[in-house]
Amino acid sequence: MQGMSGSTQPRNAPLNVLVVNAGSSSLKFTMFRMDHETVLARGIVERIGQNEPFLKFERHNGAVFKEQAYVSTHEEALRMICNRLVDAETGVMQSMDEVEAIGHRVVHGGEKFHDSVTVTEAVKQTIRDCSSLAPLHNPPNLGAIEACERTFKGVPNVAVFDTAFHHGMPPYSYLYAIPYEYYQKYGIRKYGFHGTSHKFVATAAARLMGKPLGELRLITAHLGNGASITAVERGNVLDTSMGMTPLNGLVMGTRCGDIDPAVVLYLARRGMTPDDIDKLLNKCSGLLGVSGIGSGDMRDNVAAAESGNVQAQRAIRMFVHRLVSYIGSYYTILGGADAVIFTGGIGENSLPIREQVVERLACLGCHLDHEKNRNALGKAAIISTPDSTLQAIVMPTNEELMIARETVRLLTVPCKNMLCTQGFPVQTNSHS
Repeated sequence: MQGMSGSTQPRNAPLNVLVVNAGSSSLKFTMFRMDHETVLARGIVERIGQNEPFLKFERHNGAVFKEQAYVSTHEEALRMICNRLVDAETGVMQSMDEVEAIGHRVVHGGEKFHDSVTVTEAVKQTIRDCSSLAPLHNPPNLGAIEACERTFKGVPNVAVFDTAFHHGMPPYSYLYAIPYEYYQKYGIRKYGFHGTSHKFVATAAARLMGKPLGELRLITAHLGNGASITAVERGNVLDTSMGMTPLNGLVMGTRCGDIDPAVVLYLARRGMTPDDIDKLLNKCSGLLGVSGIGSGDMRDNVAAAESGNVQAQRAIRMFVHRLVSYIGSYYTILGGADAVIFTGGIGENSLPIREQVVERLACLGCHLDHEKNRNALGKAAIISTPDSTLQAIVMPTNEELMIARETVRLLTVPCKNMLCTQGFPVQTNSHS
């Protein structure tokens, strides 16, 4: 639905771009200066509409401000953020009139959106229509867009979709082997998620390798509480692990990933309701469910495993086994690969997980340089040996910067696809 963005004429590139990521009870923001892709400020309002909401606000100089947020709606949270951005003590701008464009993360674009789009009434309606596919995400995403429209009158808003990067998958990848009429009637198919992250790290890894993205075959693994893996062939997605929803694919923090669909039927026949099953598979499974230590955080599971907890050890082995299985599968369907890329909170920071995964890739020509792996904590690096035919790369993701770039691209002539080289580094995204 690229045409839905209207006939916006090329104009001077917007310099001050606000990026907004709205959850059901949170509003995350990053304020960019895009001439050098500098982060001016970032932060989050959490627990909106709940007990004791609070704001965390961080300036580019590292100063952090935390305060109770007396807000009950996303619009009130947005106004609080705006006040901080122009505050005499914490502010980074003289006036909110300096905000020239706003980029929004929108989780689900269905089949309608092939690309990021400038928001119009028709775009908003289609986001609303896609809410049945992402009922927990699209409504707050849309609510943040409308709040920004009211707060920043006349400032263009751009929607950047988690699903858009995966839209070029061939039908044999995205269709399920059920009667075709269910795809035609209800849109039941694989959509994929984390697309903004996969696109960012694929582009950045190509630059690190010194090769054009259009010449590379890459396997990108976004590993966090939510985890997905994508086969990228010359800049285009050939396949991805998440499906119609983010539940499919890898073992995750609290999600089960791949499972025999008959398990759902069995549980239903045992008396569980659809809501019960949904909670079980999305909130109570994965590392949390298998390890039994009360946490789906990989750091807690690694610590428990190193202390001798057998179930935590088993949970980690399951995580690694599933991930390696997907890497092998994608290596095959790509006809070989140039690199495996680790990103997300686990991919960027968990040395033992990267070690266990890469050790199992020796048969594909990937060999770990242990010293490089130890030194690659949260920073871009090649961690495989020079003689590896399949490289292993750590690449911090930056979905906010990708959204800001997409916003600039949509509103002007194509912007330079640069890495953030000034300001302070943006926190990486480990959740789906």
